[in-house]
Order: sequence, then structure tokens, then C-alpha cells
Amino acid sequence: MGRLRGLLLGLGAYVLWGLFPLYWPLLKPAGAVELLAHRTVWSMAVVIGLLAVERRWAWVREVIRARAALGRCVLAAATLTFNWGLYIYSVNTGRVVEAALGYFIAPLVLIAVGVLKFRERLGPLQWTAVALGAGAVLVLSSASGRAPVTALALAGSWAVYGYLKKTVALPATQSLAIETAAMFLPAVGYLAWLAASGRGSFEIAAPGHSLLLATTGLAVVPLLLFAAAARKVTMSTLGALQYVEPTLQFGIGVLIRHETMPVGRWTGFILVWAALLLLAFDAGTSPGTT
Repeated sequence: MGRLRGLLLGLGAYVLWGLFPLYWPLLKPAGAVELLAHRTVWSMAVVIGLLAVERRWAWVREVIRARAALGRCVLAAATLTFNWGLYIYSVNTGRVVEAALGYFIAPLVLIAVGVLKFRERLGPLQWTAVALGAGAVLVLSSASGRAPVTALALAGSWAVYGYLKKTVALPATQSLAIETAAMFLPAVGYLAWLAASGRGSFEIAAPGHSLLLATTGLAVVPLLLFAAAARKVTMSTLGALQYVEPTLQFGIGVLIRHETMPVGRWTGFILVWAALLLLAFDAGTSPGTT
């Protein structure tokens, strides 16, 4: 049951993230950094609300004393901030497909971390899926006609975040609270500077826009799901589930945002789906660890 619950939690997180390209453009004219700051501030409010419901605060003192766990959470916060800032910028500048490429690469990195760091063993189907995924990345990179720097940066930073979440021995809500708190003051400072200089969209836009900016706090929901999943399933399984997110992003980029899809990109897309099907089949037929 623990592994099945982890699979469902991870799937829920990646589906929500995959739908985010429909959400971020609604928040224009706010720029990527302003959106990231609002996400941090409003997420802090949501996390505090969750902690108030749990009515458990004694862990704060224990975490402060546990410097290793605290340091990993702060590093995870910085990594996630970089990842999300780059992602929001890519989506709002019409590069949803390129962002999706980064998240296609990320599962391969997660699986590599699982094999190299945690000594996780892959079966024949998993190795075949990895080979297909690597082939898809090569095809997609070649089709873009340039080095996928943005995609690689997204993949690398997300893999680092996944590794840190796997190694932090804290419940999902608590680890997320520390991460959000670590970036809260810089976010508040930036928003205060925008307001003082008259550049913030929250103060000058219509009330509906301000309300939408406040909903960025709900971005903690998939983070909570991911953090809980990371404690229940292997890195390899997380890597397999990761393919759901960029698949949805590709669909949004092509069907809704009407980004170009040459033959090379379609070829890579088909290879990725083949890898996803193999990994899903393997996850459903093989026993796993929690």
C-alpha cells in the first residue's frame, strides 16, 4: 500500500505541474521574478495554515539544532527557486516545448542518481526505457538546432532537488515550510521594492489580477505531493513518473500555444511515450521498495 500511495502522490504532483503552462500566462503582466516572489510569499501563508491545522510546532526547535537537515532544506529551496524562475520565464516567453524538453531529460538524471548514489538496480525493461529516453533527448536536442542550455539547466536543478528531498528525513509539510521560509524574506524584499518603485503589478492591476497572484500560493500542493512521494518510492520510480509532466507540457505547447513541432520533435515525443509505457508496465509488474 505504501508504494501504491507513493505512486499516486507522485502522479498527482506531475499532472498538476504539467498543467501549469495554462496557468502562468494568466498572471501577465507580472514578470517571472515577480511571479516567483509572489509564489513564495503566498505559499508561506498556505504552509503556515497547514502547520496550524496540524498543531505541531515542537519540530521547529529540533530542525534548527539538526544543521545537516536544515542545510539540505535551504539548499533545496535555492535549487527549486532557480528551477521555477527559469521555468516560468520559459513558459511566459513562448518556450513551453523547450521547458518540456528539460523535464524529459530530468527523469534520466533522477534514474542516474538512483543507480549511482542509492545503488538502485534497474531491470531489463527499465534499461530499455532509459535507452529510449536517451534517444528521445538526442533527437529532440538535434531538432532544436542548438545546445539545449535551458533544458539542461531545468533537468539538472530538478534532479538535485529530487535528490535533496529524498535525503531529508522530515515530513513533507515540515520540509516545505523550511524551504519556503528560507526564501520568504528575499521575496518580501523584492515585492516591497517593486511596490515602492511603482513597478509591481499587484498594486496597479485590476483586483482580479491581484487575486490571481494570491492563488500562486496553491503551487505548494504539488510540492507537498512530490515530497510525500519521494519518501515512499525509489528515485527510479520518481524518474519514471516524471515523464507525465513534460508530456502534458508538450500537448499544451503544440495544441494550445501552437508552438512549432517539426518531424524531429515528433520522433522524440514518440520515443518518450514508448519509454513511459515500458516504465509504467515495469512499475506495475515488479515489486518495489518503499
